[in-house]
Amino acid sequence: MNKLQTNDLEQSSRVRVKLSKHRIAVLQALFVTFLWSTSWVLIKLGLENIPALTFAGLRYSLAFLVMLPFALRRPQLEKLRSLTPGSWGRLIALGLICYTVTQGAQFLSLVYLPTVTSSLLLSFTTVLVALLGVRFLNERPGWMQWAGAGLYLLGVLIYFYPVILPSGQVLGLVIAGVGVLANALTSILGRSVNRSAILDPFMVTVVSMGIGAFALLITGLVTQGLRPLTPVNWLMILWLAVVNSAFAFTLWNRTLQTLSAMESSIINNTMLFQIALLAWIFLGEGLSLQAIAGMVVAVLGTLLVQFRRT
Repeated sequence: MNKLQTNDLEQSSRVRVKLSKHRIAVLQALFVTFLWSTSWVLIKLGLENIPALTFAGLRYSLAFLVMLPFALRRPQLEKLRSLTPGSWGRLIALGLICYTVTQGAQFLSLVYLPTVTSSLLLSFTTVLVALLGVRFLNERPGWMQWAGAGLYLLGVLIYFYPVILPSGQVLGLVIAGVGVLANALTSILGRSVNRSAILDPFMVTVVSMGIGAFALLITGLVTQGLRPLTPVNWLMILWLAVVNSAFAFTLWNRTLQTLSAMESSIINNTMLFQIALLAWIFLGEGLSLQAIAGMVVAVLGTLLVQFRRT
């Protein structure tokens, strides 16, 4: 075998390894979105017996405790000690907005809204981040982002038309709106914190989660209390904390090392349809053809926005 043939074989082998690694990353990312989609169903079922804010606080407090041992390493602790008061202020703000407000609002909105409606509204975060980026990140939206925003709003209009909502759902929409705004601010602030490289992304997640989760748990215990929980309730909370939070976020971050931002965005957008299917199977939340059409249009809109940003 001559040198040229050897080089061709080596190059072919590298391509196959790269394709195999990419395929595995895609499957892992899809698996993570499936886990996150099941979270919505589990939360909806758990809310029958667990107060919403306490439920959310327990989930993320336990997830923080699972991740904490991996953060207690000397290099990481030295970085924590070197943080300035300003850096700590940004981490505290990130934790309170990301977990206390965003997750608290998401759990609370599910008390009043169908699962699919709540998840559809949360998908507006992508559009809102693009718009807020003008003010906070100096990122100018292009024509594709504006078109995507318009397409998303059209999809929501199709989904809700005609707008006839029970009074309870109106309150749920307000709560979900607060959650969407907080989630968008989380993206803006999170990108700002990670750009400054004060800590690696894992430590940013652990520190902000610990701050926000315990604030959320205390708020829930003070305002809603904690009823006696069944073993099934505790199993549900542990699963959400360990598998759907700590494990899923870790695996998702690993896939980001291989997948492009656009690929991750497309895979993430499949959650809306996964949630709709799971809610139909396990919660009996059916969808009309009009609602499905609205979801499709809205997802296309968020993809356009994300495509321009990536």
